[in-house]
Amino acid sequence: MRSSLAPGVWFLRAFSRDSWYRGFILLLTFLIYTCYHMSRKPISIVKSRLHQNCSEIIQPLNSTHSPNDTTWCSWPPFDQDNYKELLGAVDNAFLVAYAIGMFISGIFGERLPLRYYLSAGMLLSGLFTSLFGLGYFWNIHVLWYFVLVQICNGLTQTTGWPAVVTCVGNWFGKGKRGLIMGIWNSHTSVGNILGSLIAGIWVSEHWGLSFVVPGVIIAAMGIVTFLFLIEYPEDVDCSSPQHHGGPEESQNPEDPGNSPYCPQESSLETAASCSKELSAQPAAISFLGALMIPGVIEFSLCLLFAKLVSYTFLYWLPLYISNVAHFSAKEAGDLSTLFDVGGIIGGILAGLISDFTNGRATTCCVMLILAAPMLFLYDHFGQSGIASSIVMLIICGALVNGPYALITTAVSADLGTHKSLKGNAKALSTVTAIIDGTGSIGAALGPLLAGLISPTGWNNVFYMLISADVLACLLLCRLVYKEILAWKSSLSKDTGYKEI
Repeated sequence: MRSSLAPGVWFLRAFSRDSWYRGFILLLTFLIYTCYHMSRKPISIVKSRLHQNCSEIIQPLNSTHSPNDTTWCSWPPFDQDNYKELLGAVDNAFLVAYAIGMFISGIFGERLPLRYYLSAGMLLSGLFTSLFGLGYFWNIHVLWYFVLVQICNGLTQTTGWPAVVTCVGNWFGKGKRGLIMGIWNSHTSVGNILGSLIAGIWVSEHWGLSFVVPGVIIAAMGIVTFLFLIEYPEDVDCSSPQHHGGPEESQNPEDPGNSPYCPQESSLETAASCSKELSAQPAAISFLGALMIPGVIEFSLCLLFAKLVSYTFLYWLPLYISNVAHFSAKEAGDLSTLFDVGGIIGGILAGLISDFTNGRATTCCVMLILAAPMLFLYDHFGQSGIASSIVMLIICGALVNGPYALITTAVSADLGTHKSLKGNAKALSTVTAIIDGTGSIGAALGPLLAGLISPTGWNNVFYMLISADVLACLLLCRLVYKEILAWKSSLSKDTGYKEI
């Protein structure tokens, strides 16, 4: 007597060959960008070790420092009174280089094979991340070394985002792209958490390892990427995704991604051959040509202000909680992670809602409108109790990071496969680079402005953040109006059909 088929085998057979490949690519790109963010995080953990209060630490017997020297255990040149400016220079070296490099990265990304481009970028990122930590073992105490390494690291880190978004966009169609990419975008928070945990292991003793270990991990992941990344579904005879809706959507020219590039056919061979035909024809799009795609400029400028708010929270929230609520540094750091938790929830909700409504701009605009009063409430009432602080941090994180996540993922993929491109999928990398590069300018400006404004009072910092939210919302007004017109047109067609 033979037993029935094992439940595990039933589960494996429930998914098609295409589904397994798509799941594999989603997991691989998730791990790739998790490593990118993991390698960026150590600097924020090690800052407290580069400059610390040494008054409670016993000096070694052979120490040449004065007994009254409270910075003898700090790492020169960050042991000086202007250490905040020096650490800020290290931060801004990375952020400015990243913002500038992002515009160039997309141009290279669409002209080079993604697998080679990503692999080389991860290997170089691992090298420069490790070089920062090797400054500890090589006993380097000059600022220019750390700044130069951060500039190089910022430039090489730009290889990641355009390439992974392009790869995921190649494999997943528009239908559930918002939800899929909303879940997938949680790699940012996962990478930050892993980077914090790994860097925290060695920060007290040998802080150089806090950089070297993540550098080795991202380099190793670069080798895995070279061995296993598949750029296009047709490379393994999988069906190409439908980047656009049906004929009804194609009548709205302003909607990012409408009419299909290929005729709808049932067979796998026909779909694959159609995709190969199209991929062989188009040339890489120019920078100006990518800017001319409807919606790219609006979403890019919107992301500038949205990322300004998000990165200000990333760099200044622990200090704000510590100063206002009088928590210890560890408690403030632990509490600030709830903002990232809210960001994961917001990214998934934004993707789900935008898929259901087919309104990316409207979803972003509504969340930004709600974020402005929530920021005001958090500033005035968020520190009145631990319960209110937790709830408001999660809500603020969801409303601030939801639009940021949606624009950098699903919106970038939609615009990079816009119907005006007539099947030129090579535009996806450049479009992604333009949008995230513009946003990275805001990421560099936000922490800088917060540092300049905070001495005048934390309230003024929050007013700056609220103003940025409002500006981000206003930049989407034209696209929201177009989406509302499209919904009205769709409703009128449905009503007319039912009456007939």
